[in-house]
Amino acid sequence: MQGSKCRWWLALLMAACAALCALPASAHTKSTTYSSWQIQGQDVRGAFTVPMLEAARLAHPGEEQPSNEVLVAYLDRNLGVTAADEPCKAAAPPHALAASTQFRRFEFTYRCGSGRDITLQNNAFFELVPTHVSLAQIETADGAFIEQLFTVDNKSVSTAAGGENQMRSAGLLQYVGMGINHILTGVDHMSFLVGLVLISRRLRDLVYVITGFTLGHSITLALAVTGILRPHAEYIDALVALTIALIGVENIVVATRQPLRIALAVGGVLMLMALGNIAGIVKLPLLLLIGAGIFSANYLMLSGHLRDAARLRLVVTLVFGLIHGFGFAADLLEMKLPVEKLVQILLGFNLGVEIGQLSLVLVVTGIVALLVRMKLRLPRPVVVDVAAASLVALGTYWFFARSVVL
Repeated sequence: MQGSKCRWWLALLMAACAALCALPASAHTKSTTYSSWQIQGQDVRGAFTVPMLEAARLAHPGEEQPSNEVLVAYLDRNLGVTAADEPCKAAAPPHALAASTQFRRFEFTYRCGSGRDITLQNNAFFELVPTHVSLAQIETADGAFIEQLFTVDNKSVSTAAGGENQMRSAGLLQYVGMGINHILTGVDHMSFLVGLVLISRRLRDLVYVITGFTLGHSITLALAVTGILRPHAEYIDALVALTIALIGVENIVVATRQPLRIALAVGGVLMLMALGNIAGIVKLPLLLLIGAGIFSANYLMLSGHLRDAARLRLVVTLVFGLIHGFGFAADLLEMKLPVEKLVQILLGFNLGVEIGQLSLVLVVTGIVALLVRMKLRLPRPVVVDVAAASLVALGTYWFFARSVVL
């Protein structure tokens, strides 16, 4: 009895630490800005759009948003244009433009010494979020359109190539690399995969859950990229967080053998959030929250009563994979990749995701096997309690952060 209490005190402590660590962090690479550029001879005009969530990174303590002056000064320092390796001068002071809700937009104009070899520079937000991406649409002087991606490793775009889109010329290996990077830089997706390893006591269990997850995300990735289904990205982000919390809760249900109380608690919280939607403080749709509450409660009840839940988990992780697949697609669609290479994009990106997730699973299981071999392992109940509590804390924090209107 005393040992059980110690386990739960340790789990509670780890959950609190995980929640504190999550506060300043972004779960996945969702730091994005947008810009459109028009080149007319020696004149270059750009409109830079910053989501309010990104703009808040520049706010002073106690402020929700920085002033236009602060944002303009920051962007002015970090944006630039060169022609034939010579800096272009500002043709007019940068100023704010009208923007849709939750966005702020600013215009910059430059006059270059020549119209040759014009290159755009963008250093904004990369020092704040290394995984930040900035999507740019560029209209060149000859009327061609370039869709380009600024990253921490690619902060400049040259238009000297006659409007060739670098992403359009990307090969299969580059799309594979994008998929691998998507998994290995996504803390939320990695947390979910660790949860899948956690609930798998045998190799057969792990095969079931990975198979279900793979089938699910492959289906929805294809549906979303081909345009058959396009769910709201913000809703998907919240549901991804919910899947992480549920994987952690399932481990607690199995350990405590008290599925009814826990299932009712989880379902009740989601139903209260549905009431919050009616009150205008929760942005997730009412029916989505009610459906999530019913699904979560039934899933936890079944998990707690079945002795061998491996086949059930195949179905459940397939459902969770459907959600994560839409999450993968959301970032892929933001890059506005060429339609004519759709098959290559889907094949490469999905293959990269598989390589990334299998690599992570193999590393985690390899570390566990090594510790067992060296006789350094902790008792499984302690590991499960601590890891499950951490997943619940992280998933719950991200779910509320992505669901509640701030």
